[in-house]
Amino acid sequence: MKVIALVSGGKDSVFNMMECVRNGHEIVALANLRPPITDNELDSYMYQSVGSELLDMYAEAMDIPMYRASISGKVLNTNLDYEPSDGDEVEDLFQLLGRIKQEIKLKHGFDAEGVSSGAILSTYQKNRVENICQRLGMTSLAFLWERNQTELLNEMIASGINAILIKVACYGLEPEKHLGKTIKEMKTYLVELEKEFGANVCGEGGEYETFTLDCPLFTKRIVIDHFDVKIHSNDAFAKVGYLVFKKFHLENK
Repeated sequence: MKVIALVSGGKDSVFNMMECVRNGHEIVALANLRPPITDNELDSYMYQSVGSELLDMYAEAMDIPMYRASISGKVLNTNLDYEPSDGDEVEDLFQLLGRIKQEIKLKHGFDAEGVSSGAILSTYQKNRVENICQRLGMTSLAFLWERNQTELLNEMIASGINAILIKVACYGLEPEKHLGKTIKEMKTYLVELEKEFGANVCGEGGEYETFTLDCPLFTKRIVIDHFDVKIHSNDAFAKVGYLVFKKFHLENK
């Protein structure tokens, strides 16, 4: 199946791409919705926005076209089962995927039939991707859905994914201490947080977000030269912070 991959840069969307390839599918395009230029950290139920400034490099790293659009909609329909709603942020994704599907057909003469997404536990997100796929005549491919998160994190690390924490928002995770650490470095501590506080090992409760710098699908790796730590909320219980990348480049592998 020819597949359009939804990518945020996070480990989950990248690993699901790898699972698509492992299951015999072909990634033919990358798709991403980015926040407005003025907002690095966007409040969205659907999309990861931190690290968005790095994503354009995925096209060169994978030698696959990247299609991007700005998020213009808002969170309007919060029902678990989604129905098309004018002005909702989900419609931004519907329009983007529809445009990509049309362009691929015109340029290459084949149909993109599948959509890859990294949904693990969010029925809210999964239902919305499936709704869009149904409307476009496509198939949702979510190989990570409801997998055991500890096993999944171990598989991601073993697969060769190099992903770093770029946002933390959880008791026990400190911006100054843990941002920029790899998931391999953080694995043992994340499992401890699950046992002690019930945190989600893969960050499915919003505990943290990641950005993938390298994986087996890349022919080049992303190297971070300089970043700043930005505190989004100084909450005494769980400080929220994220990375802002200032300088970065691609490196041949």
